[in-house]
Amino acid sequence: MRADAQRNAEKLRTAAAELFQERGLQAPLKEIARRAGVSHGTLYNLFGSREALIDEVVTELAAGRLDEAARQALAHDDAWDGFTYYVEKICELQVTDPAISDVVTGRYPDATRLMAVCERSHAAAARVIERAQQAGALRPDFTREDLLFILGTNALLSRAVKDTAPDAWRRGVAFMLDGLRTEAAHPLPAAPLTAQQVNQVMANLTGTQ
Repeated sequence: MRADAQRNAEKLRTAAAELFQERGLQAPLKEIARRAGVSHGTLYNLFGSREALIDEVVTELAAGRLDEAARQALAHDDAWDGFTYYVEKICELQVTDPAISDVVTGRYPDATRLMAVCERSHAAAARVIERAQQAGALRPDFTREDLLFILGTNALLSRAVKDTAPDAWRRGVAFMLDGLRTEAAHPLPAAPLTAQQVNQVMANLTGTQ
């Protein structure tokens, strides 16, 4: 790659990282190019697609934050505290970093490197859930798919309240966590979603297929 192309690519990475964190992964590519001071065509010539740019810019950041959340959760001596820490931390990341929110909900399935991070995050969530259930603290009928459904809902609500009541999500999450304690469990009126159903729900929420 020529030196000028390398400089343009670096400017685009910087601009994309800023806008993705400000607005999420759907940030307009034309605005990314404008902030970088290059043409829209230059962006496509260097990266080819939105998904390729996402993979290039977001993957390492998302992996670091999501992996650290799981590591901290599993390091808690008390499994319930670890579970609540994990849920609250992921919800907080959704609020403070819209790009992470899009990663968790799998908004861009064609960003293959990023989706590998997403799958690893889901597997870690399953371990956090299983640990809390084995300790008898988390109701046994709660599934990983239930958590993904909750996170998808939080992603939408957190964006809606961002400028009006930025801490409102904390109240909703606290209510939800209280209802997940084993002693609070009551028979549920419907079966849990399957993994396929969750994928379809997330696609409907994010407008992707």
